[in-house]
Amino acid sequence: MVDVSQHELVPEHTILEEEALEEVLEEYDIDRTDLPKIKRNDAALPDDAERGDVIKIVRDSRTTEQSVVYRYVVE
Repeated sequence: MVDVSQHELVPEHTILEEEALEEVLEEYDIDRTDLPKIKRNDAALPDDAERGDVIKIVRDSRTTEQSVVYRYVVE
């Protein structure tokens, strides 16, 4: 079977630690549930991601070196 999360076109997905999450939420003045959602069964998620986690996604960008987005894990 192929592990989709390891494909070269899939951006890096990591679970955000609580301390870093608090900084992000404070910077944008939002709650974690205000973030865009990602389903738990998304193939690119780390295996240990659970409902309620926030995922940091780092993508390559044409205009900047990297683009960072955050997603809230739902069922």
